[in-house]
Amino acid sequence: MNVPFLSLRDVNAPYSDELKAAAARVIDSGWYVMGEELASFEQEFAAYCGVTHAVGVGNGLDALSLILRGYKEMGRLRDGDEIIVPANTFIATFLAITSNRLVPVPVEPDPSTYNIDPARVAAALSAKTRAIMPVHLYGQLADMDALAEIAVRHRLLLIEDAAQAHGASRGGLRAGALGDAAGFSFFPAKNLGALGDAGAVVTRDRELALFVTALRNYGSGVKYQHIYQGFNSRLDEMQAAMLRVKLAHLDDDVTRRREVALRYRQEIRQPCLRLPAARTEEGHAWHLFVVRSAQRDVLKEHLGKRGVQCQVHYPVPVHRQPAYAALRGAHLPLTEQMHQEVLSLPLSPVMDEDAIAHVIDACNSFGAAA
Repeated sequence: MNVPFLSLRDVNAPYSDELKAAAARVIDSGWYVMGEELASFEQEFAAYCGVTHAVGVGNGLDALSLILRGYKEMGRLRDGDEIIVPANTFIATFLAITSNRLVPVPVEPDPSTYNIDPARVAAALSAKTRAIMPVHLYGQLADMDALAEIAVRHRLLLIEDAAQAHGASRGGLRAGALGDAAGFSFFPAKNLGALGDAGAVVTRDRELALFVTALRNYGSGVKYQHIYQGFNSRLDEMQAAMLRVKLAHLDDDVTRRREVALRYRQEIRQPCLRLPAARTEEGHAWHLFVVRSAQRDVLKEHLGKRGVQCQVHYPVPVHRQPAYAALRGAHLPLTEQMHQEVLSLPLSPVMDEDAIAHVIDACNSFGAAA
């Protein structure tokens, strides 16, 4: 039996008729950028997240970048300010910071949740720290209570990188409503995925939302009147229409992801694999199911031979990338160890019971095969 890591065709198949109808609606409208589909999606996604404003942008990186640029235009951030960020994240989190002439300060994760460690955040504070940017890695919320306490005490901005956390929640609050602002990606493989690149900024801050709305559109709030040196980063009508269809099904999809993850956690008993921890069963959105093994490469080969396709998120930490050679001297041993050990197993809302059982059996057979 072959189990793909993720088949986007299968993921989108249940909504195929709705997606095609939405596409036809956009085509027939004759309006393809900055129209009613975008306005409706922004309202619906803001309501879903539990905030007052959502601004559709071109992708998740732009969402984070525009938040930081908006705060610079508002005078809340200045060149050279430091932003505390998890060391174990995708490079986009760092790129948003450095593209705004700000300084990323990487901090090690909590080894049980993989999310940024609040104690290490507190230890990393300096006179130049102006913001904390936690990443809700793999779909699990960072410890936002502890981070918010630090942010309030030191008058710091708290910006969520929620690119992997669509549908994650805590105490009735969803990802996107736990900080001053949040950036989402709707890359097709996300829990809420478009059929191309797309992203959004969400916030309760009306002033920030107005800045981001202008910045995404060439720095203009009124056509041909350019207040800022902005960008072209607009969520187009077609992707907005696709996202409106899929948003209506997001909670059901996340529920199924939790069911798959729970079976993995209950039935994978191979001691060579360290399974992910969930702070709360109901709050984790399970964008990825990431195990750890000191024999990661051998494990990946073993699973591949049994038809189980896996991926590594991410093989090389940001501070070891050539693009960030200036950070190469950072002492981040836990991050480096995790990047050598992590392996993502197949997980999607359309996995059937046979596929789930096959992945479990393949993992449990690893010790015997080794």
